[in-house]
Amino acid sequence: MTEPAPPGPTRFAVWAPAAGRVDLHVHREEGVDAVPMTRGEQGWWRAEVAGAGHGTDHAYAVDGGPPRPDPRSAWQPHGVDGPSRVFDASRHVWGDGDWAGRDARGAVLYELHLGTFTPEGTLDAAAERLGHLVDLGVDVVELMPVAAFPGRWGWGYDGVDLYAVHEAYGGPAALQRFVDAAHQRGLAVALDVVYNHLGPAGNHLATFGPYFTDAHHTPWGQAVNLDDTGSEQVRRFVVDNALRWFADFHVDALRLDAVHALVDDSPEHLLAQLARETAELSARLGRPLTLVAESDLNDPAMVTPLGRAPGARGMQAQWADDVHHALRAMLTGERQGYYADFGSPADLARALTSVFVHAGTLSPFRGRVWGAPVDTTGASGYDGHAFVAYTTTHDQTGNRATGDRMSAVLDDAQLAAAQAVVMTSALTPMLFMGEEWGARTPWRYFTDHEPELGRLVSEGRAREFAEHGWSAGSAPGAVPDPQDPATRDASVLDWSEPGTERGARLLAWTRELVALRRVEPDLASGDLAGVRVLLPEEGAEPAAWLVVARGAVRLVVNLAGAEQRVPVEGAGPASEVLAAWDGARVEDGAVTLPAHAPAVLRVARSTPR
Repeated sequence: MTEPAPPGPTRFAVWAPAAGRVDLHVHREEGVDAVPMTRGEQGWWRAEVAGAGHGTDHAYAVDGGPPRPDPRSAWQPHGVDGPSRVFDASRHVWGDGDWAGRDARGAVLYELHLGTFTPEGTLDAAAERLGHLVDLGVDVVELMPVAAFPGRWGWGYDGVDLYAVHEAYGGPAALQRFVDAAHQRGLAVALDVVYNHLGPAGNHLATFGPYFTDAHHTPWGQAVNLDDTGSEQVRRFVVDNALRWFADFHVDALRLDAVHALVDDSPEHLLAQLARETAELSARLGRPLTLVAESDLNDPAMVTPLGRAPGARGMQAQWADDVHHALRAMLTGERQGYYADFGSPADLARALTSVFVHAGTLSPFRGRVWGAPVDTTGASGYDGHAFVAYTTTHDQTGNRATGDRMSAVLDDAQLAAAQAVVMTSALTPMLFMGEEWGARTPWRYFTDHEPELGRLVSEGRAREFAEHGWSAGSAPGAVPDPQDPATRDASVLDWSEPGTERGARLLAWTRELVALRRVEPDLASGDLAGVRVLLPEEGAEPAAWLVVARGAVRLVVNLAGAEQRVPVEGAGPASEVLAAWDGARVEDGAVTLPAHAPAVLRVARSTPR
């Protein structure tokens, strides 16, 4: 890391508590200078170097070992194993002075991967597409991880230089430009960060200190050291990283990857510490800062405000996978893996009214009782906006064998219905890039590792799906090789699709739903207690429909493959059809819809809730 300093020598500092000697290697035109560093308090080593500053390459050698990148490097132009470059974040002249910030709760989120959002795969190229998101009605652009990782292409969840911005995306200055441009278009920016593990290649943190511990293990091996010897500075490494994105890059929200793998037995859990310090920074900056967790625990304590209950983690929101699982399993009929726990309209009804389908109930897939119930009264300090819902995400598409989207198996009316379920829910809706027009491009798992690691990844991916009948190779239905450049290329969005008749129609439908959230108070509300899902009586024929009632608004979905008359309380001549796919005929007490089609209508306010 470099510390802010007045004009004069640049100060360098690195934490290496067990080192007997640390040398700073400073790259100059005439060669490399090895500057001995001085040990200070708490294991920090420091040195001042004249003539260094923004753009100076440097590295650290511990106890005579090879020079390694700065653990807090903001800029890695030579790759994850090369020297770091000093980056002065204050050089950017911000144009977002009028930006007041945006709480991500209740907003419309849009998740995108920089390497495949555009053919160029850069932050600057993505910034040129911000107009599309503004027209769509998006509020928050969520970037998948930008931390530096090995190779040119990848998902970013194997980042190893957590303070740096991947050079292939444009480096740190490009991220500042992107956030600035987004704010000037009225868009907030969320950043996906990964603190539960580092990638297998280019991870040099253990050279410097006890960043990892054998006291706990995760699916990736040793756990990040959050509660063992030396953990105080490791925790500062993580928390400082998060606060830096807010302060130096003007980011508005962070999505925290797989927080259930942050194993921490400290009196104050890392997430609670992060929530506390983020709230303090938010007060100083005068704008909202949102923390969104990805958690597999189905535990509302994740979004319970600090001090409200024992074990509260203080996140403002968390992803709600059960909504996706229930929706996808119902529409596609899939039952493999965790989808075995879902599939009926009743499961979707529970997800839309109570968020978690497994809430202290048996999960057959896990073979145990799972989760805890959500207090839908709001007394716990949160409402439906504390939970993020979606038709798909990078995980739910990319972790499939061939990266196939739901557009590969559902017709357009079913895609429209899925979008309507999410967009009219009491939860915070999120789109995954391309879903707004029913993209038919796959989104696959791809890497760009060095040959030996790449071979292991490719073989492991093939083995993972072999038991499900998928083979490796290029034949139709085969598991794509993550290392093959064609796998990434096939995942790039096709920006001609929204210009086709089909794409334009689905895009217009998504825009219509997003606009309805803004103008219909019943849809904008996060009141879970006010959500009712009406289903046919058991054994009724036909039995393939659902109605979601929110105040005076009704979402009606025909789940059958033929036209169907769906009973809707309050429907009649005074009802207004707010949006309908393929039309809707409203009669007294019913709505007739074509096969698989959804419709949104407003009934008389006098209708009982």
